[in-house]
Amino acid sequence: MKSNSIAVYLSENFGLGSEKVSMKPIGSGHINTTMLLTAPKRSLVVQKLNTEVFPEPDMLVKNARLIERHLTKKRQLGEYDLAIIRHVPTVENNYLVDCDNGVWRALEFIGGSYSEDVVLNTSQAQTAANAFGQFAVALEDFDAKQLHHVIPDFHNLAMRAEKLKAVVAKDPQQRLASCQADVDFCFAQFGLIDELKALTGIVPVRPCHNDTKINNMLFCNTSNDAKAVIDLDTCMPGYWLYDFGDMVRTFCSPEQEDSTDLANVCVREEIFAAVVKGYVEPLKGLITEQEKQSFWLGTKVMTFMIGLRFLTDYIDGDHYFSIKHANHNLERAQNQFALYRDILAKKTTLKAILSDV
Repeated sequence: MKSNSIAVYLSENFGLGSEKVSMKPIGSGHINTTMLLTAPKRSLVVQKLNTEVFPEPDMLVKNARLIERHLTKKRQLGEYDLAIIRHVPTVENNYLVDCDNGVWRALEFIGGSYSEDVVLNTSQAQTAANAFGQFAVALEDFDAKQLHHVIPDFHNLAMRAEKLKAVVAKDPQQRLASCQADVDFCFAQFGLIDELKALTGIVPVRPCHNDTKINNMLFCNTSNDAKAVIDLDTCMPGYWLYDFGDMVRTFCSPEQEDSTDLANVCVREEIFAAVVKGYVEPLKGLITEQEKQSFWLGTKVMTFMIGLRFLTDYIDGDHYFSIKHANHNLERAQNQFALYRDILAKKTTLKAILSDV
């Protein structure tokens, strides 16, 4: 189907009519195709779901709607101030539409907002981290056992390591020669797996966002305050150390995660401090001492693990993350490894910042 035909079909299904309908890309996600569907009276965010990544889209929607309802109750009680991303039903009261050889859903468009791919200053970092902290607190009494594991072992580093070993052994695209040094570097970091295992039973399992990238937080256009935490697709049981670590990974570098200016990829210490302050402040009274101590491990693990995943996908032929050119995933991996190396180099300073909260 042509893009205009897709727009009209989706617009009719989600009750926007068929007149003066347009659709354009929005956001910078790696997995789903995200578009802004605009009609005269209303705009919606529509997504073509990547069913290779999310093979059970109905479960994905079910999970997200459970979280929506919980957050709505919290907001009604005055216990959650942020806007809530909501699914929009079709005219037949379904939440998924088959179109263009794929499955689409619609989400309410939160206007008057913007997102960032690179944090500009400490105020922005602290604001966003605080919003993710508020989100974590609002879900503290949510029973995470209700959630279907839409991506099993999403943050399982041991499993990710085994996947890398498997694709390295097969080298299906004959790409290993171009990244052997990166593979060797990964293999040398697998001691992190034992560090994570040592936390089992020590830090509590929490309902987590699991994808706390800076561009999954919307800022208000007028006040620059936090407006909404978005992208609830990977909300599953987990550890807060993963959410903290993913904020560090995406907030602290002055470069985007696919930048090839590796000399400039580093941890901005003042941004790191702002993330720590912003995230921990709402968690006071809930967070355990062991959880706070685990944030250093989260800082290391999340940056390394996404680099490992980019590298695995590159060697395997780019099946998971969407790419813009042939070496995109390799460049992403090398970017993350540069950030990880800088994290290790600044261990003393970063751990001191964590110990002060």
